Amino acid sequence: MIKPDAVQDGHIGAILSKITEAGFKIKALKLTQLTVDDAKKFYAIHSERPFFGELVEFMSSGPIVAAVLEKENAVEDFRKLIGATNPAEAAEGTIRKRFARSVGENAVHGSDSDENALIEAQFHFSGREIF
Repeated sequence: MIKPDAVQDGHIGAILSKITEAGFKIKALKLTQLTVDDAKKFYAIHSERPFFGELVEFMSSGPIVAAVLEKENAVEDFRKLIGATNPAEAAEGTIRKRFARSVGENAVHGSDSDENALIEAQFHFSGREIF
């Protein structure tokens, strides 16, 4: 996902460009907005964490770009491309280093496993929307 901060800051095109230049194929893509309930469901794994309320509020605050990407070793390679959660700690050239505002508004979300990537893809897209 491209998060609300990066969408609001006008970085959709630049982020998608970095993604495709890194060899990812876009299998599904849409501009949408999460409701509070959607954000709570999507980030339920963090529901006991102290930042959960802020995360839900932020992720439902404006439009996002949901995407399904494909590449050999996609999860690992995408995590490298986006960089550390805290943009101050992210490597030069990563998406978060270039486009994130802060640790809380860090431009993009990337799945942490193949299993979660499938769950997250199905959260955002019906089967007929993924090519």
